[in-house]
Parts: sequence; C-alpha cells; structure tokens
Amino acid sequence: VQLQASGGGSVQTGDSLRLSCAPSERASNARPMAWFRLAPRKEREFVAAINLSGSNAFYGDSVKGRFTASRDNNRNILYLQMSSLKPEDTAIYFCAAGATYGPMSSNQYNYNAWGQGTLVTVSS
Repeated sequence: VQLQASGGGSVQTGDSLRLSCAPSERASNARPMAWFRLAPRKEREFVAAINLSGSNAFYGDSVKGRFTASRDNNRNILYLQMSSLKPEDTAIYFCAAGATYGPMSSNQYNYNAWGQGTLVTVSS
C-alpha cells in the first residue's frame, strides 16, 4: 500500500492544522494506522496510533491532549487534528500502516508501509 500525507504548512504558535493521509488501497481499512514525526536532529517520534475501526487511539506524551487521530473508513482517509501547536511540533509528519488486522503500536517497526511525509512548521 502507498500512503500520501498532506495538509502540512507554516503556522503560528497556538494555531491548529489538520493532516490527512490517503492510502492507495481499500484494504488499508483492515490495518492499524499511525502518525510519526521527524524533527531536525532528532529520532523519529511516535505521535498517534488508531485501531482498525477508529474507535480507539493513543498518543505520544508530547502531543497528548492537543492532537487527535481519526479515520474515515468510508472515504479511506486518516486524519491528524493538531491544536495548540508549539514550535517543538515542527517536523515532517508521516503516516504509516501496520499489518492487516494487527494491533495498534507506538513502535515504528510494527508498520510496514509509510508515506512520504508532510512538513509542519510552527513559528513563535
């Protein structure tokens, strides 16, 4: 499956932004999905993961309470709603898909399909 993330941009501290991720195949509805990010001079960081139905999600500590992951399985789209953005949220954001009918995970090695990423820049 190929993934295409979009919706990144340049915003100010405190602003909101919504990222989208469109998998190339319908079968991605049977995969857990996740968002990760890569900031300059840092390792890839887990942001959020969501289960197959979209009924459950969990988040990295640095974004908990500010970001919300959701998915529209009818339209085959994954979202990441980001609020109260901070300069430290500046990064390239990637969506990822896990194994079919697999569990949610914060471990990047549990995801076998990745998008190219979309850049989010938050200025103070």
